[in-house]
Parts: sequence; structure tokens; C-alpha cells
Amino acid sequence: MTEFITTPQGRRIAVRRQTGAGPGIVFLHGLKSDMEGSKAVALSAWAAHAGRAFLRLDVSGHGRSGGRFEEGAIGDWFEDAVAAIRACTEGPQVLVGSSMGGWLSLLIAREHPELVAGLVTIAAAPDFTEDGFWAGFSPEQRRDLLEIGHVDLPSDYGDPYRISRRLIEEARERLVLRSPLPLPVPVRLLQGTEDSSVPVETALRLFHHASGGDIRLTLVKGAEHSFSTPDCLATIEAAIGEVLARIG
Repeated sequence: MTEFITTPQGRRIAVRRQTGAGPGIVFLHGLKSDMEGSKAVALSAWAAHAGRAFLRLDVSGHGRSGGRFEEGAIGDWFEDAVAAIRACTEGPQVLVGSSMGGWLSLLIAREHPELVAGLVTIAAAPDFTEDGFWAGFSPEQRRDLLEIGHVDLPSDYGDPYRISRRLIEEARERLVLRSPLPLPVPVRLLQGTEDSSVPVETALRLFHHASGGDIRLTLVKGAEHSFSTPDCLATIEAAIGEVLARIG
């Protein structure tokens, strides 16, 4: 059943939670996705079968949550996720972040380590606003962003992305690959080699940049950004199981 919480910043966020054993699992979706995506739904069923507590949510401007995507920013979505975790879970959680959700999970681990027992990222996209969007913009697109306030980019997943100036500029305060990133918990990074949205080089950069005693990177040959084939879903489930086992 979908519930709604109000964050300290006043945003209305849709959540779905399942009771079960802890540490619980929290799924964080990607940009322009939501908690009804194939990975979120599959992991919800897996957690229910395992008797494990599970939380999924739509950050603002996505899915059933309030707000408009064009008005959101990484900091807003980070705050939304933290608010949902605080309101709907007990104790440190295993965060499972897909694409942008991977960035959010890394931010949470850095800023609120007390909330995190372990991490699993799927095609994590840390700093994509700077290293992907801004770095790839033409001079004309950069001018439009600064003067008009947005740029529309084509998407493989439906309507174009309207990338706002606020999204780019606010994210510069949330970058994780330019300063120390301690991850003193079990971490499993999953990446497909045929991902056209997040290159393997990003996964390698994150792997080498983060510090911690239990960080492993798995490259899946031929897997794409969605990482949602039966084999990929089984890989995610195995990674979560490994993290839970390492937690003890």
C-alpha cells in the first residue's frame, strides 16, 4: 500500500514499506524513474520472500510524489530519501541505489553514516550532472541553460529530460568524486559493460576513489543500463545477500 510522508522541507513523498527482519533494505530509484520500476518491484518480492524489511519511495517530482521534476535538484532528492529512511525504518539500512539512486546512496553514506549498514549500487551515476550533462553540453546548450534556465535532452525512456540550471548548479554542492568518500561498510558496485548511460569508467573511478575495507566491483559483460534481465536481477539479489552476510 502506498503511503505519504511530508519531509521537513514540506515535500509530499510517496513510500511503500514492508515489515520484516533487519537490517532492512531501501531501494533508491534513478532519474525520471520511480518505485514501480522492474528492479524495485522484483526486489520488493525478493525481500518479502526472505522476510526482510523493505522500503521504496518516489523522490519529489517522480512517480506519485508531489512536486515537478523540472523544479527538483539532487539536494532535494537526497533530503527526500533521508526523510523517508528516518520516518519509515529502524536502525541502519542496506541502501540499494540505481543510477542516480546510487549517487543518493553515496551521499547518505557520507553525510549520515548512522543510517547505513551496507551499500549496493547498480550502474551508479555519481556527479552525472557535472561529468555527464554539463561536460557534454555544447556552447549553445550552456548558453541556453544560463540564459533560458533549462535545456531539453532526448531520453531513451520516454519524454525528453528538461535539465534545469538549478539541477546543474545545486549539484555542485553534492559532488562525491571530488573529496574524500569513506565507506566503512560492505559495498558492492554493479555495472554493465554495455551501459550507454553510465560508462564503465565511472564505475572504475568510483571504485578507486572510495575508501573502505570491503568494497567490490562486479562488471557484467553485455548488461545494459536497466540491469533488469533475470540474470541481472539475480546478481543484485546475490549482492544484497552478500552484504547482509558480511554485516552478520
